[in-house]
Amino acid sequence: MSRPPLPLAPEERLIFALDVSGRAQALEWVDRLGEAVRFYKIGMELLASGEYFQVLDALAARGKRVFVDLKFFDIPATVAGVIRGLGRWKIDYCTIHGWHPAMMRAAAEANAGDMRLLAVTVLTSMDGADLRAMGIEREPEQVVVERALAAQAAGIDGVIASGREAAPIRRATGPGFSIVCPGIRPGGPAGDDQKRSMGVAEAFAAGADAIVVGRPIRNAPDPRAAAAAIQAEILAALGVSNQ
Repeated sequence: MSRPPLPLAPEERLIFALDVSGRAQALEWVDRLGEAVRFYKIGMELLASGEYFQVLDALAARGKRVFVDLKFFDIPATVAGVIRGLGRWKIDYCTIHGWHPAMMRAAAEANAGDMRLLAVTVLTSMDGADLRAMGIEREPEQVVVERALAAQAAGIDGVIASGREAAPIRRATGPGFSIVCPGIRPGGPAGDDQKRSMGVAEAFAAGADAIVVGRPIRNAPDPRAAAAAIQAEILAALGVSNQ
């Protein structure tokens, strides 16, 4: 059975994608963004540095929330072992792929701590043509909802999905199932590799619990100001006063 959603303050609903190549860069970004960001996603690029868990520990020591985004996908026993091992660290979210019910059940059963598991449905860099090239003759929304329901049935706590599918996921799964949306583009489509992107307010209106933002903050002239502007959008979307 999945856990209740992760308790999140409004300021923790923005997750910054800390896509950097090492510890020094990671901590520079944490210092640069200050209190404008309280939740960080660390993924595969940082893993290749060999300093992944040093960064994880440093984030936890600074009181930041941590999202381990390594998208585990393997036989059930292997993924269960990974999830048990990660229980030694202070981790809030962790991703596994949502393609294999037995693997998801094994991961959920191995998760004895407070970490919430999120199933990856369809990457936001993919569209219907990409699915068809993989032999999946259904539209992204159908596939995403199908995988969200399978994850819920397996005891997974929520999903990673485009904001475009947040509303149908919420209708299908009901309340209490976490939806975290990457591919957020505050200024609209940016012409990058995100094919199913969405704006901040739209994602929360559709049912997102949190959003992941990387390049719109990282590439901004003033990243801290960009993060603060997104936080203001979140507060407005949630109907929370910033006074």
